[in-house]
Amino acid sequence: MLTVEYFTFNPFQENTYVVYDDEKNCIIIDPGCSNNFENEELSAFISENQLNPSCIFLTHSHIDHVYGLDYVKSKYQVPIIGHALASKGIASTQLVAKLYGLNVVQPPDLDQTVDETDTVSIGKNVMRLLFCPGHSPDHLVLYNEENGIAIVGDVIFKESIGRSDLPGGNYETLMESIHQKILLLPSNTILYPGHGPETTIKQEITNNPFLK
Repeated sequence: MLTVEYFTFNPFQENTYVVYDDEKNCIIIDPGCSNNFENEELSAFISENQLNPSCIFLTHSHIDHVYGLDYVKSKYQVPIIGHALASKGIASTQLVAKLYGLNVVQPPDLDQTVDETDTVSIGKNVMRLLFCPGHSPDHLVLYNEENGIAIVGDVIFKESIGRSDLPGGNYETLMESIHQKILLLPSNTILYPGHGPETTIKQEITNNPFLK
């Protein structure tokens, strides 16, 4: 069984996820911790639950999702995994930070690249990867059928969808990703987005005004 825990971090109110199994294996997804308090909140949860991180996974490389990448990489010394195109986003973090008037430590680059043909394992649990560009060109979604969960980043939110007006975004591409990848998952699949509360496929098909 997989358990999903999340923390809302940084000025963008981004959700950082820790997904773990019964044997204490875990992965850290989109580390957005932006100060010592948030760093400690994340690491204390991992320590108190005796979890063993195996990797840091990036759904995409926007600044709010890599804010704490340097800290988490330094703390746990595990590989950073993401789509190959994420390297470009990571490299631009300092420039983007200046545009927002923020002070962000330059994140380290990817250690391993993956695409839709690959998987990510948490112990014996295998998570499929769905390539879902549109919000960003490097966007990947993590999906585990057995546990009925998907970590969807900024593709879709509760009763909303991701922005497509940022560099590399495209509305038509985003909608294609949602309809051809996300909405084809089982209706009871729980969606864990990069911002805001969790939802389900059924809830979004019924209530999301952008999908009408």
